[in-house]
Amino acid sequence: MPFAHPLAPYARTGVPWWKVPGIDAQPRERAFLVGVDLYQQKSFLSLADSLTELALLSTTSGLEVVGELTQKLDRPHVKTYIGPGKVDELKHLVEETLSQVIIFDDELSPRHQRELQEIMGRNVRVLDRTALILDIFAQHAHTSEGMLQVELAQYEYYLPRLTGQWTHLERQAGGGGGRAGSTGGVGLRGPGETQLEVDKRAIRKRISHLKKELEKVRAHRMRYRAQRKRSRIPTVALVGYTNAGKSTLLNKITKSDVFVADQLFATLDPTTRRVELPGGYQALFTDTVGFIQKLPTTLVEAFHATLEEIVESDLLLHVVGSDYFRFGWNRSQRLVGDYPARAL
Repeated sequence: MPFAHPLAPYARTGVPWWKVPGIDAQPRERAFLVGVDLYQQKSFLSLADSLTELALLSTTSGLEVVGELTQKLDRPHVKTYIGPGKVDELKHLVEETLSQVIIFDDELSPRHQRELQEIMGRNVRVLDRTALILDIFAQHAHTSEGMLQVELAQYEYYLPRLTGQWTHLERQAGGGGGRAGSTGGVGLRGPGETQLEVDKRAIRKRISHLKKELEKVRAHRMRYRAQRKRSRIPTVALVGYTNAGKSTLLNKITKSDVFVADQLFATLDPTTRRVELPGGYQALFTDTVGFIQKLPTTLVEAFHATLEEIVESDLLLHVVGSDYFRFGWNRSQRLVGDYPARAL
């Protein structure tokens, strides 16, 4: 049976989708994908399906995928996530394809990212799925609430990785002068560390501010939900995988004009519309942010107030597109049901 990922109906051709002409003629940064099949790690998708999903995320972010590399491992390599031999192969393929970005399908630790970045050089950026999804959310966040949530998730993700921004000072600091154990020259090592700590303190302060602002958002939503409950109008939350057609269904049911696009995470903020039901009854239908496998924990936590709209609903209407049957109803149902529980 030809490949039919739930997010990529056009992938039925059986060839790598980035080789299909006519998808997008605009010049974009070239991305090379890396996927690892870890024996002890359970996944909702096969490695091939997961990489197809990663390719679609890359396209949504504005990248052009030019190739992929896979490896099976018992556990990630302690320094570079993939094995040393695969690192050499990856470096060769990146140079051969003129790639500018490397994207790993799993979240890299700060050390993994730092070691890989040093090996690949300054002309190639090493990212992971989490950074890619955060970038998409940043592009699609248009309301103040959405932007607050995305900014918080970005800061919490990048804070432990901030040291990588100061490696240039470490390289300049080589010289061996000064106190025992010092690798820095006069006027280099100290200021570098000081600036790093200043940046970290500023980010922690910003994170604290964002959390307070989002608590206000959460309190506002709680008051709004309490008001709805007093009206005794039942609420229905449309839930499902990203790009499954939730916004399209909301427009059809409510005769609204909610923004619809054939792209991942087009909807970030809940949208509620009143619907007149047969018999004179009414209901409130809410369109919610879509889910995806390996959704970053920082995003789940940052979107706490938004996900509460799902938990507090009277009915969850799980929207599943026709292409999702290969994906498997049971796996999709478990995935969608998992994230509200994780967040709350």
